[in-house]
Amino acid sequence: MARRAKRSLSVIDRPLDLDFVSASRPIAMRFVAGKGHYESVVRAVMNAKVSVWIATANLKEMLVEDERPRMPGRRASYRPVLDVFNELAAREVDLRILHASMPSGPFRAAFDRHPRLVKGALAMRMCPRVHLKAVIVDGRLLYLGSANWTGAGLGAKADHNRNFELGFLTEDEALLDQVQAMFEHLWTGGECGRCGRRALCEAPLDGK
Repeated sequence: MARRAKRSLSVIDRPLDLDFVSASRPIAMRFVAGKGHYESVVRAVMNAKVSVWIATANLKEMLVEDERPRMPGRRASYRPVLDVFNELAAREVDLRILHASMPSGPFRAAFDRHPRLVKGALAMRMCPRVHLKAVIVDGRLLYLGSANWTGAGLGAKADHNRNFELGFLTEDEALLDQVQAMFEHLWTGGECGRCGRRALCEAPLDGK
C-alpha cells in the first residue's frame, strides 16, 4: 500500500463533538497485546517518514533496540527512544506529543541532551484532561488502546515486568480522519475556553 502524506488539518472553528457513539461499520484492524505493542507501534514510529503524533496520559523515556548495523556476532544493544526521535527530526519528520502530566525525570534528562528537540523539533503540549492513548504514524497507521508512551506500556520491559495492555492498529481512513481531527482540536486548545479545570491549568493551550 502506498504511503499517504500526513493530512493538513486546520484549526477547527466550531466545537468538535467529543461525546458520541458512532454508527457500526466494519473496519480492517489488527489486535495488539503485550510485546506486540513494541513490535508494531514502536517499530512503526522508529521507521516513520512523515509524521508521528502521540497522545498519552503518562510520558516516560524508554530504551529501544538499536536497529543500526552492527558487527557480525555482536549482541543487540539498546538506546533511548529520544535518540531515535532526534534522528527523525533531522529528517524533518513532524513530531508531536500531547500528554497529561509532567514527563518523567529520565525523559526530561534525555530530552535535554538533544538541542534540536529542545528547540522545537519535538513539539510537546500538556493538557491535564488527556487520557486517550493514540499513536498516528505518517497519517496512515493508527494505534488506539490502553498503552501509555512508557516502556512498561509499550512492551519494552521484560516479560514479567511490563503492563498488561490491549489495543488495535488500523489504516482505516475515516477513523484516522476522526482521531486526527480530535488530536488537532485538543492540540490547538479547542476545549480550553469552556474547560471547567482552566483555573487549575498552568498553561492553557489556547494561549489566552
